Amino acid sequence: MVSAVSPTTVFAATREEQTEACKGDALKFCALSIPNEKKIASCLQAKRDKLSPACKAMFPEKKSGKKSAGKKN
Repeated sequence: MVSAVSPTTVFAATREEQTEACKGDALKFCALSIPNEKKIASCLQAKRDKLSPACKAMFPEKKSGKKSAGKKN
C-alpha cells in the first residue's frame, strides 16, 4: 500500500486515512516519488489544485505570507 503523506504533514488524520484519501492521487500525479513519503507529500502539496477533494483536505492551503499593505489602526 502507498503511504502518501507523512504523519507530520497532516494534523488530524491517521496514516490509514491519509493513505486512503491520497493513494489514487499519489499514483496518478506522483508515481515517480514512490516510495519516498517526504517526496510524495511534497509532490502532492505542489499539485494541490489537481487533487481529489479527499486528498486535498489532507493538505491545508499554505498562507501566502504576504502582508497586506492596507489599513493601520
